[in-house]
Amino acid sequence: MEEAKVTEVPHLERRVRKRKEPMAILKTKLSRSLSCSMPRVKTTLTGLFPVVFWLPKYKLKEYIWGDLMSGLVIGIILVPQAIAYCLLAGVDPIYGLYTSFFANIIYFFMGTSRHVSVGIFSLMSLMVGQVVDREVYMAGFDLDDTKADGILNVTVDSDSSAVNLTMGAFGMECGKECYAISIAAAMTFLVGIYQVLMAVFRLGFVSVYLSAPMLDGFATGASFTILTVQAKYLLGLKIPRHQGYGTVVVTWINILSNIQNTNYCDLITSAICISVLVAGKELQERFKDRFKIPLPTELVVVAIATLASHFGDFHRRYDSNVSGAIPTGFIPPKVPSFGLMPRVAFDAIPLAVISFAFTVSLSEMFAKKNGYTVRPNQEMMAIAFCNIIPSFFHCFTTSAALAKTMVKDSTGCQTQVSSIVSAFVVLLVLLFFAPLFYSLQKCVLACIIIVSLRGALRKFRDVPSKWRISKMDAVVWMVTMSASALISVEMGLVVGVVFSMLCIIVQTQKPKVSLLGQIHDTAHYEDMEEYENLMSLPKVKIFRFQAPLYYANNDFFLKSLYKAVGLAPFLEMTRRRKAEKKGETLAAKEAGRADKTNGEVKVGLGSRELDLHTIILDCSAMPFIDSTGMQTFKGILKDYKEVGVTVLLASCNTTVIDSLSQGSFFGKADKDMENLSFYTVHAAVQFANDRAASTSELSNPVPRELPSCRFSIQP
Repeated sequence: MEEAKVTEVPHLERRVRKRKEPMAILKTKLSRSLSCSMPRVKTTLTGLFPVVFWLPKYKLKEYIWGDLMSGLVIGIILVPQAIAYCLLAGVDPIYGLYTSFFANIIYFFMGTSRHVSVGIFSLMSLMVGQVVDREVYMAGFDLDDTKADGILNVTVDSDSSAVNLTMGAFGMECGKECYAISIAAAMTFLVGIYQVLMAVFRLGFVSVYLSAPMLDGFATGASFTILTVQAKYLLGLKIPRHQGYGTVVVTWINILSNIQNTNYCDLITSAICISVLVAGKELQERFKDRFKIPLPTELVVVAIATLASHFGDFHRRYDSNVSGAIPTGFIPPKVPSFGLMPRVAFDAIPLAVISFAFTVSLSEMFAKKNGYTVRPNQEMMAIAFCNIIPSFFHCFTTSAALAKTMVKDSTGCQTQVSSIVSAFVVLLVLLFFAPLFYSLQKCVLACIIIVSLRGALRKFRDVPSKWRISKMDAVVWMVTMSASALISVEMGLVVGVVFSMLCIIVQTQKPKVSLLGQIHDTAHYEDMEEYENLMSLPKVKIFRFQAPLYYANNDFFLKSLYKAVGLAPFLEMTRRRKAEKKGETLAAKEAGRADKTNGEVKVGLGSRELDLHTIILDCSAMPFIDSTGMQTFKGILKDYKEVGVTVLLASCNTTVIDSLSQGSFFGKADKDMENLSFYTVHAAVQFANDRAASTSELSNPVPRELPSCRFSIQP
């Protein structure tokens, strides 16, 4: 076979890059940030409020009908969901309407996505509700479903810190519901502050650690918790929400132990509502091409159930739990309680990260689908102010919601003008129609929440396909889902992130390694285990390590290299030392015999000939090495040299070359770089074969071969 001909690549000179001093970089950034001019003011305003840029260019005839339609549909969906999700958040229904109204208004001014629907999200409501219930319980309030209309003016000592319940909210001492929304507003304010800090310091990269399988598992596990928390409303049971870990298990035990107290009115109502809601969803999915707008199933169910409850007097006759009075208008704004913030400062961190991650991911998803771009950092600022400003108006944490965003996209939404329309629909309810929901049963709201979880719970059907595509992703999904459902939502997030990172570490600790063979008549080399008809090179071994070389996989790299090439240098050196000792012993014995025979004696000791003279390390799949990896390279170069084997590097990227150069791997002033590092594997192979052919010493790759021992004794 003729050897493949390739053009020899000359040695390339690296560019000299002058690095600026840290102080110079800091001064430059500060001068840019603090400089003030009219163009800069204009850029800042259009950057912080994108509406200033796109609203003057609004195409009225082309966009208005799509925005009106999608805004009306989302507004109709928002009203029952805003009331329902307050069950999860542990606050009165009016605050859900406030949250939906202000979030839509603020995102209209600050968002860069044309389609994202920002407002109440079930997962955010659940996480807020867990903190609210914990703090309400620690403050000494009862967590049952009866309204705490009385005033509680006590001081409770918990965790060595006093909680003064005399809040002075709304001009009076604070009761249970007032204290609950005070906790939610304080935490929401902190969530927004955290998100602003993340935007200022460009910490959006944190979201990259939230992988898609982890987020799916987290959402599914949280859906189990949401379903469990709402199950008591379906049965009309009055049991407090469990505090601490194991909410799903403990709550179901409490439900089963109190099953005899089921309210049959609520049970029958729940069965009817779930049947209607599921049927409506199935019809919508099956005939979505025929329906130009989504069926307002939730609104129809709420309207009919409210009328039935009102005229049937379910609350008085059957003791059914109803929403109660929902006031009209707006409560005067109030500064979030700074005294409560230290108690919820840690709880606000996962809320801030999850809220940002969902918002940015949805923004980018629908931007790609519809052919425009969004600014992730501005999206973080937008969702931050959707939390900061509403916290002054008795609202709780918000984020983008997938289901409502998909509805906006499918109903012809063109811009965020649709959010203004949705906010107007909510405003009408706040000003005029809120009292009409007095008789609405809480079990109906629970049905709306549970049916909305269908999408997340359907993720179980995707587990087999996940397993076939990537077993690691499937395991991450199952571990995160289990932790979120069985331990707690917050702990599930922590477990998911940590486990995902551990999986990456495990993959880099034991990556795929391979010996390469040459593709016939080419200058290309591939894995001999994966491909047929590859040609192995005589006395040259090409080893590929498909991961970064760092302290965690250093030992695995060495063991894999020794096993692949079939030669461990320290074992070869030990064998040779033993052979030398044995040779000296035999020589001494033969010398003694020669004294007796007065003759010349030859003692021959053969040595094993190695089946390789060069090892080539293909570094093309090695993105970086640390100091441990650099020392490993220096060690194998030295060790193999002692047994007569040359080690060459091929296809190193500049990061690896710089690390080796800083560790003097190529000698002083990198004088040996051209003889140790090559741009391609084939160039290294040619160099090894040329040197073996031209050097007689390398033609026999067993160095320090023991010569025959010759002793001549004269009579």
